[in-house]
Amino acid sequence: MKPDPMKQRLLNWAPVWLLALTAFVFVSTEFVPVGILAALGQSFNMSAVAVGPMLTVYAAVVALASLPAVLLFARFERKKLLLGIMAVFIISHGICVWAPSYDILLSGRIGIALTHALFWAIAPALVVRLAPEGQGAKALSIFATGCVLALVLGIPLGRVIGQLIGWRSIFALIGLLTFAMMLLLWRGLPNLPATHGGSWRSLPALARNKALLWLYLLTMTLVTAHYSVYTYLEPLLQEHFGYSANITTMILLTFGGAGLIGSALFSRYQARNAQQLLMIAIASLGTCMAILPFIASQIWLLLPLCILWGTGMMLMCLSLQSKALKLAPDATDVAMAIYSGLFNVGIGSGALLGSIVAAQYGVVQNGTWATLLVLLALVPLFFLLQARRATLAVH
Repeated sequence: MKPDPMKQRLLNWAPVWLLALTAFVFVSTEFVPVGILAALGQSFNMSAVAVGPMLTVYAAVVALASLPAVLLFARFERKKLLLGIMAVFIISHGICVWAPSYDILLSGRIGIALTHALFWAIAPALVVRLAPEGQGAKALSIFATGCVLALVLGIPLGRVIGQLIGWRSIFALIGLLTFAMMLLLWRGLPNLPATHGGSWRSLPALARNKALLWLYLLTMTLVTAHYSVYTYLEPLLQEHFGYSANITTMILLTFGGAGLIGSALFSRYQARNAQQLLMIAIASLGTCMAILPFIASQIWLLLPLCILWGTGMMLMCLSLQSKALKLAPDATDVAMAIYSGLFNVGIGSGALLGSIVAAQYGVVQNGTWATLLVLLALVPLFFLLQARRATLAVH
């Protein structure tokens, strides 16, 4: 009896989708505070802007822990490592649910950040490894779909749940979902011996990889720019422009949903137009943040802007991640640990910069400062492309 081609195809892609679902959980919990800053602030008698740097602390932990964590666990079998990550993740969410004070909430978030550091260091390379032959770009796109769905559903749903039954319930639900994911990972993932992950011996070679170093700087600059605005969308829209909480939720949904467009474009065009996609993404990002303060008062202009912005952001993230994997084929986990760490430096720096600008000049000025950073990012972009051409010329 011949095997059913459709069933076989589903089985071939099942591990990739499982990791995409895991990414959904991680992205949801990382960014859920963006939609509930006001509620968190009220619980601990703090302002939304004062709570914002909690994202900075989270990102700083990820940035500092990513490389040491991946080096420490370099030889661990990956399936067991993922299950261990999930267990710590669940315990940390339990701390957040219980947290009687802001400091204890922060300690729970730090525990989550430590698991995040290791997950994002190993997951992108595992996704490409688990994909059917020659389907790496599609697998990364599916993985990114998990991230997008978190932005589409995780953050706005977290916001709605937080408004209805309190923000603690959000962390409880994420913990329960993670437990379900542990069972699926246990049953659905094959054993994954550590291969091509690299070790501390890989660091000198990575330090000499000019293209990779410029990619790291480009990533950090662009991510800082984006999150200096995105982190404070809620106070911008509600406190400055006077939108209702429901409108803010709709705008966050629109932004997240647009990421699906970026994911689809990446999957379709990455193989032939990688450089053009990255340039389009950066141009979209800079343009949207530059004009945001001037058109945000008009909902009919704000919604299409968020679609373009969300599309550009997802395209940018996928393009940079894909380049990082290609630039370090023999030490992917170490390279991705550094990439993930610096990405989170960008998130934390963005949250911190946005907080400073909002406090000094008003949240409406965040977009202007972010645009200047995007313009600065053209410098590492130029040198990245130069270094990449030089590398291709040698080979």
